[in-house]
Amino acid sequence: MKRRTPVATALLTLFAAPAVWAQQVPATPAPPAAAASATGELARVVVEGESAKEFAGTSSTKLGADLRDVPQSVTVLNKSLLESQGATSLADALRNVPGITLGGAEGGQIGNNINLNGFTARTDIYLDGFRDRGQYYRDTFALDAVEVMMGPSSMLFGRGSTGGAINQVSKRPTLKGSTELGASVTTNGMVRATLDHDQAIGSDAAVRVAVMGQSGRPTTRDEMKNRDFGIAPSITVGIGSPTQITLSALLQHNHDMPDYGFSPLNGRPVQVDRNAFYGFTDDHTTQDVGALNALVEHKISATSSLRNQTQYSNVRVNAVETASQGLGTVGAGGFTPLSPAGISALPLDQLWTRLQSHDRVIKDTSIFNQTDLTASATTGGVTHRLLFGAEVGHDSYSNQAYYRNGSCNGVALNPATGTSGYAACAPLLDPTYTASPDTAPSKAGNLSTSGATTLGAYVNDTLEFNDQFKFVGGLRYDRFSATVNNTITSATAPARIEQTVHFTSVRLGPLWQPTDSQSYYLSYSTSFNPSLEQLTNTTGGTAPLPPEKNTAYEVGGKWEPYKGLLALNASAFQITQDNARNQDVSGNYTATGTVRVRGARLGASGQLAHGWKVFAGYSYLDASIVHAIAVGTEGMVPGNTPKNTATLWSTYEVAPHWQLGGGAVAMSSRFLNNTDTVKVPGYVRLDATLGYHQHDYDIRLNLFNLANKYYYDALIQSDGGRAVPGTGRSAMISGTYRF
Repeated sequence: MKRRTPVATALLTLFAAPAVWAQQVPATPAPPAAAASATGELARVVVEGESAKEFAGTSSTKLGADLRDVPQSVTVLNKSLLESQGATSLADALRNVPGITLGGAEGGQIGNNINLNGFTARTDIYLDGFRDRGQYYRDTFALDAVEVMMGPSSMLFGRGSTGGAINQVSKRPTLKGSTELGASVTTNGMVRATLDHDQAIGSDAAVRVAVMGQSGRPTTRDEMKNRDFGIAPSITVGIGSPTQITLSALLQHNHDMPDYGFSPLNGRPVQVDRNAFYGFTDDHTTQDVGALNALVEHKISATSSLRNQTQYSNVRVNAVETASQGLGTVGAGGFTPLSPAGISALPLDQLWTRLQSHDRVIKDTSIFNQTDLTASATTGGVTHRLLFGAEVGHDSYSNQAYYRNGSCNGVALNPATGTSGYAACAPLLDPTYTASPDTAPSKAGNLSTSGATTLGAYVNDTLEFNDQFKFVGGLRYDRFSATVNNTITSATAPARIEQTVHFTSVRLGPLWQPTDSQSYYLSYSTSFNPSLEQLTNTTGGTAPLPPEKNTAYEVGGKWEPYKGLLALNASAFQITQDNARNQDVSGNYTATGTVRVRGARLGASGQLAHGWKVFAGYSYLDASIVHAIAVGTEGMVPGNTPKNTATLWSTYEVAPHWQLGGGAVAMSSRFLNNTDTVKVPGYVRLDATLGYHQHDYDIRLNLFNLANKYYYDALIQSDGGRAVPGTGRSAMISGTYRF
């Protein structure tokens, strides 16, 4: 292959967005693969003498094979990108996507809590196309890719997806056969090992198993320690035949230390040592995950196919967690909470914080079935690519709350009949690291149980009028019925609450493609969020609120110059959420709010020259709570929504077998709450990598947070807003052996 001159670098000043630059290489040698488009096109393998248009789409049959035909921004992060960055968790992977911010263990939620385009995506995480609503921390050891679809997508996925949806794509068996062993160790003391074994067991069948184990400190933060392991076996029969069946599973166990970060002070997170830990040494979050998947794909004819998939998941969480909640002073009368004005008048060495327990045992179970029929037909000179689908499923959920009521300086922190769970207190500047005191025994609180049934039917048509003009149109009808029960009742927690929602979602988008390397689109899409969507009564009261309704408009373009070696994209959009839930002065919730996000995304990814790969991304979000009755929120910026985010990652083959690279993640300031009273400063984090590659093995050094920047990674809006600091400077050395 001829060397490419880096003239395309000038385009990077205009277009930037994260995407994946390379698919896994096929069994036969091929030149370096181009980057995936930041709008979602997976990397192409460019073979000398063949068209650069030969490439794969996402895993979703709902989106179609050619993502140029998708009037929506889609980003695909694949294995090669994540390996070069040393990313091992879903949270690490999603830092590549501007417009995504991370949340901590918000309220009753544990695991990956994500904001996408200014809206929560807590229940918009998917595993192989199925809603992955279990509360656990997700690893990448069993994944081939992560797909991020921007904007409301209820036509594709049903309820939720206000800001978009995130789909994890599992590794699947192939006939190529390979074994890959990996090991890594960090300066924090995290040791990790992985195995990926893919083996043919016949002319049309194969098995694959991915295994992961790790133990140690995930960050520089004090007391952080994880012990995790997982296995993901799968088998496929009928490869290359009209009927193919795949059975797979994900089994994972996590035993991690929770991190609730710092309380706010004077309008920002309290300024203490970033490694300070406010909790007990026996805190833990233990998660057991089991997911079983059965997929049957049948090719009916050259133009039609049928796909049926069933997934069962069971996630159990045992959480003993403690968080800093409220600042004050300690004296003979115990802990005295102070108002913000009183706190600001005192030096930090005179302040203490209450330690509040957040203990619960959570059980999440889901079983869903999806059937998709795809077909192509031509009528009246118009080609139709049709999708007909149906989904049925049931979710069940239980949350047994516990609390630990203790004392501070010998004085009870809670009323005799209280359940607040204040377990102890700690000096703000010098917290002591001890086990939970015997004076704060665990007691059972409310048991919340719930269930929901989902029925959905959808149809989508991509109409091709000629080589240049296409139109995408889709409808989906959903019926969502949920019930929540509580054993300890109150005005905001009734004994039983029920909700049934009927909603029709729309997806429309014309496309103009004047050449094979250009695609321009407009799109309109809708989605809905029932108030019992998370199977909890998040708004209190005895009657559920009507669903939030979301509408999005997007205009954009996708370009692929240099025979697909470079992918560019740009888009502008507006997402409006009506019936947004907010509290009035009496503490009751109403569905009277409006939240609007206007923004833009720019992206470039690909190969600028032989051996030089780069992707970059930028997102601008102008978010506003347009209307609200909650005091102090109207006109404010929604929490955890920065106006500007950007990412850059680049690697270059400086010599045969040697690769040097690095990049940055940048984020402007954001607020911890919807009243905009606590602000977290912006930051730029720098990372770097050095890799040595041979046919049978790789060795890589990753350096994280080179400048040792003190920044905040995840935000938690509850209790006035807490912020979790990111890791300090650290390094990881890893090796991979293939045979």
